[in-house]
Amino acid sequence: MSLGVNPNTVAAAYRTLRERGVIETAGRRGSRIRSRPASTARGSLRVEAPPGVRDLGDGNPDPALLPGLGEALASAAEAYAREPRLYGDAAVVPRLAELARAGLDADGVPAGPVAVASGSLDAIERVLAAHLRPGDTVAVEDPGWGALLDLVPALGMNVVPVALDEEGPLPGEVERALQEGARALVVTDRAQNPTGATVGGRRATELKSVLARHPEVLLIEDDHGHAIVDLPVHPLAGVTERWAFVRSVSKAYGPDLRLAVLTGDGLTVDRVTGRQRLGPGWVSGLLQWTVAHLWETGAVDTASVSRAYGERRDALVRALGERGITAYGRTGMNVWVPVDDETGAVTRLLHSGWAVAPGARFRMASPQGVRLTVSTLSAADIGPLADAVAAAVPPARPVSYG
Repeated sequence: MSLGVNPNTVAAAYRTLRERGVIETAGRRGSRIRSRPASTARGSLRVEAPPGVRDLGDGNPDPALLPGLGEALASAAEAYAREPRLYGDAAVVPRLAELARAGLDADGVPAGPVAVASGSLDAIERVLAAHLRPGDTVAVEDPGWGALLDLVPALGMNVVPVALDEEGPLPGEVERALQEGARALVVTDRAQNPTGATVGGRRATELKSVLARHPEVLLIEDDHGHAIVDLPVHPLAGVTERWAFVRSVSKAYGPDLRLAVLTGDGLTVDRVTGRQRLGPGWVSGLLQWTVAHLWETGAVDTASVSRAYGERRDALVRALGERGITAYGRTGMNVWVPVDDETGAVTRLLHSGWAVAPGARFRMASPQGVRLTVSTLSAADIGPLADAVAAAVPPARPVSYG
C-alpha cells in the first residue's frame, strides 16, 4: 500500500527525530528508538537517604579536605578592586592562564592556548559542540560518569560504550568503537568515576598507538582527579589532530567554584572561546582570581589528600575482600562493587542504614554494580559497612573494570 508521502518528507522527519535524540540511526542496519529519552537524567536514579541513613551515594568530596576560601576570596576581591573586569577584557585572567599552563607543561600536556569553562562537563560539552553534529557518535567509558552519559544524547549524539579495567579504557575496545564510526573519544585520566581506574604509562602508550591510526578522531581527556591523586597523569593528547585536555578544580578545591581550565589544539580552543563569547561571555574573573590564589599558595596538599582518600578506599576494598566481596577502587573517592542484582543490593543496604548509588546511573552495556563514595567514612565505619555490603550482596563474578 502506498501512502503517497514524498521520500524527502520521510527523510526530513527521521532527521528531526535523530537531532532531537529520539532515535538512533545505523546506516543500512536501520533506525531504532533510544532506550532512554535524551532528557531523562541518570541523576534521577539517586537514592535519597532518609534520616538516620548514611549517604554514600552522592559522590561528593570530603568537606574537611577542601581548603578554606576566605583568604582566596579576599585576594580576588582585592584584585577586582585594583582592576575591575569589564566588557571586552580578555576572557582568561592572565595569572590563572600562566599557572594553568605551567601545571599542564609539568604534566607533559602538549602546548596549546588556555580557556576557562564552568566545570568539566561545561568544557566537554563545548568541545563536543565545536566539532560534532547531532547524529555523530561519541565513545565513552562503560561504566562511566553518569552526567556525561546524559550529556551526549542530550546533544543529539549517539553513545558507544568502551569497556575498561583498572588501567582505563581497553585498547581493543577503543579500536572497535573508532572502527565503528565514533568521531570522538572521552577518556578519564585519573580517579575514573565510578571505578577509580587510572591510565598508566603502558596503557597510555597502547591507547596512543590506537589513536594514531585514527588521527581524525576528536580526543577529550578529563583530569578531574587533579590534586586528589598523587599518581602521575599520562596524557594522550597530541596524537590526533583535534584534542582537548580538561582539568577541573571541583574535587580538590570545592564543587561550588564551578571552574575548569582546558587546553587543546588551536582550532578547538578558538571555537570553544568564540562560542562562549556569544553566550555567557566568560567565567567570572572573581572565580578565576580565587583559583589562581589557591594554586599559587599551595592550598591543597595533594599527597595528604590522596593519602586520606586512599586509606579509606583501600580499607573498604580490603574489608570487602575479607568477606568474599570483589570491589574496585584504585584512585579517587569511590569504590565500585559488582553485583548480580543492583536493585536488591541498593534496597537491602538502605534498610541496613547505608544509601549507595545504583550502577544504572553509570552503566550502558557493562555488568551491574553499585558505587560507594568513601569521602566521609571513618575507620570505625569500615567494618559495619563491609558487613552490611556482604549481607546485601551475594559474591559476584569478577569483571574487567576498575
